Amino acid sequence: MALKDILPSKLGFGAAPLGNMFRAIPEDEALATVAAAWDDGIRYFDNAPFYGAGLAEIRMGEALRDKPRDQYVISTKVGRIVLDEVEGTPRDNGEKGNVFANGRPNKVMNDYSHDATLRSIEDSLKRLQTDRIDIIWVHDLAQDFYGDAWIGKFEEARTGAFKALDRLRDDGTIKAWGLGVNRVEAVELLLDLDGPRPDGSLLAGRYTLLDHDRALERLMPKVADRGLGIVVGGPYSSGALVGGPNFEYAPASPEILAKVTAIKAIADHHGVSMKAAGLQFSLANPAVAAVIPGASRPQRIAEDTAALKEPIPVDFWRALRDAGLIDRAAPLPR
Repeated sequence: MALKDILPSKLGFGAAPLGNMFRAIPEDEALATVAAAWDDGIRYFDNAPFYGAGLAEIRMGEALRDKPRDQYVISTKVGRIVLDEVEGTPRDNGEKGNVFANGRPNKVMNDYSHDATLRSIEDSLKRLQTDRIDIIWVHDLAQDFYGDAWIGKFEEARTGAFKALDRLRDDGTIKAWGLGVNRVEAVELLLDLDGPRPDGSLLAGRYTLLDHDRALERLMPKVADRGLGIVVGGPYSSGALVGGPNFEYAPASPEILAKVTAIKAIADHHGVSMKAAGLQFSLANPAVAAVIPGASRPQRIAEDTAALKEPIPVDFWRALRDAGLIDRAAPLPR
């Protein structure tokens, strides 16, 4: 089944902030943010054990436990097992550094084997307080987390997680699976394999206003040709696009900040909000099934839903293209 047939709408909820990403979020604020998303009509929620060592899943499970299960779609990720023991040494989170330093102190074990995949799903079901998960993404299976060792981890998943998820999808336990990564190359490699039959992937940060060239050229046509789909995570590029200090989970470079300034000048001239520009650009590509911005405050949800509906003049997109701020081949919103 195509991702677009599974997902209830173009706008979903990215739960990474619920794991105390970048800051310690009070419990009541986290629950109120999920409630605001529900009240605004959002029915697709994405999560991962990695987000705060299970904290984001626990919070989402609590927030959604009384909601009718047939009215929403949930995805989470495999590749990591959250253990009961407390972490005794600093975590190596690759380029993600200390993004979840304020999460739970539980030790997290990286494991993409068949058995670990099944265990991860069982653990997520308990934390999410649900009887099923609709979509499973294989998490962070790329060079940003594992460096030169990523190919070895990918091979572990090829012989383990991929086969387990193919079987779970075929027997109806889950509806779809793919990768959940921050790099284009990993998705390309998966699609080039003989054997695994993914339904799409979650690609974070690589099809945004600030960074889309490689995905546009190498990945999106292949995804569209195969009738698959991409869920775009991190459409605001860790907040950089909307005035935040971070890009790719770290302080933004002068080059990125200059690009944001240039885009914002054109947006201000045309009366366009940066959130609207970011969301609508990502969704204009026919390979994109949905976009899932993260939110840690209830008021952000209303901003996201309004941004999706905001009228944007064609001249705005033309100005960005003429200024060399978006690839000339990128599909633009109509």
